[in-house]
Amino acid sequence: MNTRPPSRRLSSRTAVLAAAIGLLVTGCSSSGTDEGDAGAGVVSGSGDLRFALVTHGSEGDEFWDRVRKGAEAAAAKDGIELTYLSDPDGAGQADLVRRAVRDGVDGIALTLAKPQAMKGPVNEARAADIPVVGLNSGVDAWQKAGLLTFFGQDESLAGRAVGEKLNQLKAKHTLCLVHERGNVGLEARCAGVKKTFRGTSENLYVDGTDERAVSGILTAKLRQDPSIDQVVTNGADFALLAVDAAAEADSGAEVATFDLNEELVDAVRGGNVRFAVDQQPYLQGYLAVDALWLYRANGNVSGGGAAPVLTGPAFVTRTEADSVASFAAAGTR
Repeated sequence: MNTRPPSRRLSSRTAVLAAAIGLLVTGCSSSGTDEGDAGAGVVSGSGDLRFALVTHGSEGDEFWDRVRKGAEAAAAKDGIELTYLSDPDGAGQADLVRRAVRDGVDGIALTLAKPQAMKGPVNEARAADIPVVGLNSGVDAWQKAGLLTFFGQDESLAGRAVGEKLNQLKAKHTLCLVHERGNVGLEARCAGVKKTFRGTSENLYVDGTDERAVSGILTAKLRQDPSIDQVVTNGADFALLAVDAAAEADSGAEVATFDLNEELVDAVRGGNVRFAVDQQPYLQGYLAVDALWLYRANGNVSGGGAAPVLTGPAFVTRTEADSVASFAAAGTR
């Protein structure tokens, strides 16, 4: 993306304040810019810059709480006013990005779970000389979309690594649970698993907003096909649902997952989940906001605009679980 750094510079007061704040993290005021926005909130900074973080996360999803917490930590350090907005619907997320452009923010960080929906809003931001960075979803789409840089996991690479891990565990039939149809990141993960896994691999599509339905569909599938010996989920909460579903179905299927939370780490420690793939969502949010600040302050572009900055994958097995447990409890892993 060729967005120019603004002619206006950070004031010395802002720079001094950012240095003084250091790594102190401010709390979120939880005051939304619009009552209808899922997870909307503002962190007030003392500097001259206003950024917007716009994701496809659902309200109450702990994964996005971690992304947001990392972003808020960076905003506090840099003295930035940060607004967080989210909508799992592609059109709704696009509208939120357009609103940020109309509000004249100084930078936008966004996810590209549905890249086509973001094409128009990103072009509008570019026309307004607003720098845009990507995070979490869209590792294969951020350059075409015209973003400055991207922070996240190569989902295809992560999926292939999971497939190899399942080969080591002697799995024969894997079920990959996709909880959001059309999400390019989730599709890439499951496709990656299928590419390297030597056994049978199939996808099961569910509506992740209805946990009861997810549990019922997965239980029925495991009862119907006892040859399934491995379930791979795309979120910590779904892994925990899968553990219960396997027990309910009297299935011998084991569970592995992408992403972490405190309860999931405990499940790995206890052997109920074989392993998790950590893409470090806190780091994604932190780096995205900090990258916008650095671009505005000093014209820096992480990765030179030519390569993404990868935050994963990292495997968390029973061996590594103890080392990340305290961070998961603090909501940062």
